[in-house]
Amino acid sequence: MRIKTTFKPAWWLKNRHLQTIYPSLFRKAPNPPDYRRERLETPDHDFIDIDYCGTGKQPLVMLVHGLTGSSQSGYIKGLQSVLLKHGFRSAALNFRGCSGSSNNRARSYHSGETEDIQFLYQTLRRREPDTPLAVVGFSLGGNVVLKWLGEQGSRLNLFAAVAVSVPLVLGVCATKLDKGFSRLYRGVLLDELKAYMHNKLQHLDSTGQTQEAMKVRELGDLSAIGSFWQYDDRVVAKLHGFDDVHDYYRRSSSRQYLKSIAVPTLVIQAVDDPFMTREVLPGPDEVSPRVQLEFTEHGGHVGFISGLIPFRPEYWLERRIPEFLLRHRVA
Repeated sequence: MRIKTTFKPAWWLKNRHLQTIYPSLFRKAPNPPDYRRERLETPDHDFIDIDYCGTGKQPLVMLVHGLTGSSQSGYIKGLQSVLLKHGFRSAALNFRGCSGSSNNRARSYHSGETEDIQFLYQTLRRREPDTPLAVVGFSLGGNVVLKWLGEQGSRLNLFAAVAVSVPLVLGVCATKLDKGFSRLYRGVLLDELKAYMHNKLQHLDSTGQTQEAMKVRELGDLSAIGSFWQYDDRVVAKLHGFDDVHDYYRRSSSRQYLKSIAVPTLVIQAVDDPFMTREVLPGPDEVSPRVQLEFTEHGGHVGFISGLIPFRPEYWLERRIPEFLLRHRVA
């Protein structure tokens, strides 16, 4: 079902690129109170770091960051602080190697990797079987969340889910980043991914994990890679068991999973998102009755900044997301 949006962009940040870039350059998100980190050992003897905000027995919201992000990303820290004010605890998942410490396997994370969020969910459910749980994902994390929701169907005990700025069709989004000004984002993200792999190799070598290091070394010199099509074919597909980039994009794109979602879910997408095109946006016939689509004409990529006074931004997502969670929490 498609719903009417309440988002109105700041008049001084209407441009898609300004909406996208402003938070990363100028936002200083507050450090959430009642903050603690836990390291969970995964079934394959690796680890993921979870950053919690809040204590007690309030409802708990899992948060999932985007590509090259972490629990320290402004949109995660900002949302954790706001959720706490609304009576929600939160658990921010750091994908493998994104918490400030390289992980202990050659494998990392990608748009279709749902094992770690399922592991976190099962861990929290085992500890707190009666606690109301929800999940929110941004960008790549939103794709992971939607794919996971579709895979699990009615097996999940969640009261709500939200996904923001999702690359619903990965091949289309990878191609979009090869064009025009969007190439700037591509360059920054690829540089960060190459540094991520370089740091991983150094960590694996220094800790004597020779076999895992060899898997990374066999990928060869990544410095000449200039597109996500190349990176995902050379690195993601080979490290994570896909035949090639086409197989990875086909199996991992989340739009095909929307009809199988059984949890009340809100999908927020900006039509002017510089990471994608209108082509990726699903129609109402492509989603389950539990999914609401909220499309905005403006907002950029994980931007959605409103406000009347220049340089006094209002982060609309931090109003809209708690609103949706609260409505379904009391339903």
